[in-house]
Amino acid sequence: MNDEVETPKGELSLRMLAMPADTNPAGDIFGGWLLSQMDIAGGLAAKQRSSGRTVTIAVNSMTFHKPVFVGDVVCCYTNIERIGRTSLEVRVQAWVVRGVHDGERLKVTEGLFTYVAVDDERNPRPIPEE
Repeated sequence: MNDEVETPKGELSLRMLAMPADTNPAGDIFGGWLLSQMDIAGGLAAKQRSSGRTVTIAVNSMTFHKPVFVGDVVCCYTNIERIGRTSLEVRVQAWVVRGVHDGERLKVTEGLFTYVAVDDERNPRPIPEE
């Protein structure tokens, strides 16, 4: 039996409060809202690593594990998994802090996003070596 508790992987890149305006007709937070927050977090990590502008070119995978509720604090963690000449892949995990008093933390969603570094004319540009 594995008693190891899972923890977020990567750097905390974005944190926000899920609000009533972000819900779907069932009253849960809309998956598209969560995906957009994750894309913002991944884009911030890609921009920092590539030292400039990046654009999203693919959402390679997306898995929704648990619903997000109004009042949850959504925390997006990013980890750069692959760096190519002009593109990079960023794994994004979305965790929530649920409950005002107990602060339960749950992984709700994860995905793999691909970004391309671009210049001022929106043409691909090389990602600098570290």
